[in-house]
Amino acid sequence: MNDWPDGWSGDNRSNRYGRGSAGAQPEGARVMRQVRRGPGAPGPGQSAPPYGNGVPQQPSYVDGQGYDDGYDNGYDSGYNTGQVYGGGHGGGGFVPNDNDPDPDYQSYRARPNWRRRIKWTAITLVTLLVVVSVTTYFWADSKLHRDVDLSKVIDRPATGEGTNYLIVGSDSRAGMSAEEKKKLHTGSAEGKRTDSMMILHTGDNGSTLISLPRDSDVEIPTFVGSDSGKTYKGTGRHVKLNAAYAEDGPELLVRTVEYNTGLRIDHYVEIGFAGFANIVDAVGGVEMTLDKGFKDKYSGADFKAGKQTLNGEQALAFVRTRHAFAASDLERTKNQQKFLSALAHQVATPSTVLNPFKLYPTMSAGLDSLTVDKDMSLWDLGDMFWAMKGVTGGDGKSMNMPISGSSGGNLVWDKTKVKELVSELKNDEKVTVSGN
Repeated sequence: MNDWPDGWSGDNRSNRYGRGSAGAQPEGARVMRQVRRGPGAPGPGQSAPPYGNGVPQQPSYVDGQGYDDGYDNGYDSGYNTGQVYGGGHGGGGFVPNDNDPDPDYQSYRARPNWRRRIKWTAITLVTLLVVVSVTTYFWADSKLHRDVDLSKVIDRPATGEGTNYLIVGSDSRAGMSAEEKKKLHTGSAEGKRTDSMMILHTGDNGSTLISLPRDSDVEIPTFVGSDSGKTYKGTGRHVKLNAAYAEDGPELLVRTVEYNTGLRIDHYVEIGFAGFANIVDAVGGVEMTLDKGFKDKYSGADFKAGKQTLNGEQALAFVRTRHAFAASDLERTKNQQKFLSALAHQVATPSTVLNPFKLYPTMSAGLDSLTVDKDMSLWDLGDMFWAMKGVTGGDGKSMNMPISGSSGGNLVWDKTKVKELVSELKNDEKVTVSGN
């Protein structure tokens, strides 16, 4: 038996396809554009021509070349090229065109290219992040008030290892209304003085925060007036440290600190009353735990012991209070360090950093109220903030300037300890000196 016919048989007249059938179309199959056909089957009423005389030769298989239909244009079953009958749009066996459409083509949907989608989503997010970061940087940089010119400071100590910041909280009332002054208990005194002063040292061996009591006894050295440019000779005059600021501003304060310590100040940062209160309010208040309550009619402080959240007004009263304590200035500096620790941790929490509706108002309040030196960059400011956060959080050392006694109501520094402390800071060594 040979299923591939040698001639016509009784089956030739059926409508079945294959086995020599005269049917023009396969039963239930699509018209396949890759199959090239010879002359059609005889029409109705026509007899089939004898085999070999007008009947298309049946395709035969040629090894490695597919089926050969005997015509010059050839017939390829698609077997060797991976094409198969049917399979739909996604099966590789049918490619629709205008002349030979697939009736089911419109029902097919292209598979989503997830790799491409993920790629472009990532590119979009990175681009957005870069644009926001750059915009934020220039916005923040434009808000810094670079009003302090340290080039006016004369006879400066040699530069040491690490970086030294002089951080000052002033009693400046600039821009405050009479109502605000009353609310914050600032009074209306003319001029400016410093309510708090700290040296923050950052380096490879950890950071150290040293509070300088405002009542510290210091000598005013020879200096050049920041506005007049005139040289004022030192006379050996001793004053409280905050008086240097009141006499000729930040430049003389830096000159006085450097002269009395021998430590070079690299950067200067100052914040006033209103700015301090605004930062605390912008961050939503600062949580504090007080060991004991206290009152001070001068600062407006009225606190009970225990955990509580301080708003801007209460925070300012807390860091300014001195009359409620026996060791007034030293106790106040400790409270200032304690509060700065709580404030730094509050600012750095995810609820603030990841919330633009809280982060940007906090940054704006802080930057608007800061006065810095002309060489201060945002990177320097960031270094200072993270170092202070680390120190006040226990990662580093915080202390008061070593005190040996008092003279005329002024606190006298322990010269031996101060000399050792400054040597360790200059060489960026771990600080071993203890303060009061």
